Amino acid sequence: MTKNLTKEYLKTAIELITGPRANDYGDKVINHGNIGKLWSAYLGVPITAHDVAICMTLLKIARAKFGNPTPDTYIDGSAYMAIAGECRKLEKPEPKETWSDGYKKWKEQK
Repeated sequence: MTKNLTKEYLKTAIELITGPRANDYGDKVINHGNIGKLWSAYLGVPITAHDVAICMTLLKIARAKFGNPTPDTYIDGSAYMAIAGECRKLEKPEPKETWSDGYKKWKEQK
């Protein structure tokens, strides 16, 4: 019988996020927010905690595609997506412009 790697990887990700990494780096949302502030200053564009977690997930995806992925690649990738979800939930979303509102603005400029 094949081991359930999905369950094992997700369990490990949860243990890492809530255990050793939380102890080493502090609150994950605050940490990603701080990273976002530094990236924002460096890049000159706003970067949120959610953006940081998504970008870190993309880093793990790139390693999986182009490198020699290890179990850690998949464990960390799933952890970053979970963190991204938490960050998004806690962010105060800015109102999004609808397609029709954008179209109306564009028509008014003509």
